[in-house]
Amino acid sequence: MAIFKKVEESDAIILGSPIYNGTASGEMHSFMERLLFQYSEYGKESKSLFPKKIHTGFIYTMNATDKIVKTLGFDRGIDFNEFMLKRIFGYSETLLSFNTSQFDDYSKVVSSSVDLVKKAQTRKEEFPKDCKSAFEMGVRFATDRA
Repeated sequence: MAIFKKVEESDAIILGSPIYNGTASGEMHSFMERLLFQYSEYGKESKSLFPKKIHTGFIYTMNATDKIVKTLGFDRGIDFNEFMLKRIFGYSETLLSFNTSQFDDYSKVVSSSVDLVKKAQTRKEEFPKDCKSAFEMGVRFATDRA
């Protein structure tokens, strides 16, 4: 496939997904399966067949707080994705953007556990920092080589 040829030509990859029901989106999960499968050797050493080492990153956005992520075990899937990206490509880092806005208008959904004032404050104060961190990840990957 053309996308995999582009991956092999790249110097870095940054993926992104919202967290839905404790894991990356279904589309991202399917993409990761297709991407990683073809570069996995299933022998005694379980080596990577990817032709070089590159930086990879994964940026997640979620309606959950960092406490909820740990309490409900959402971090297990996130950690597994980082492990697999490291295994295939040699390097990976993860950026988590917590407590993002899931809906434009919370009055249209049943969501009694959401503190709308706190969520708006987080969106205003923390989300720009997360966006800056994502930009900085891209800059690092563009200037560093794995």
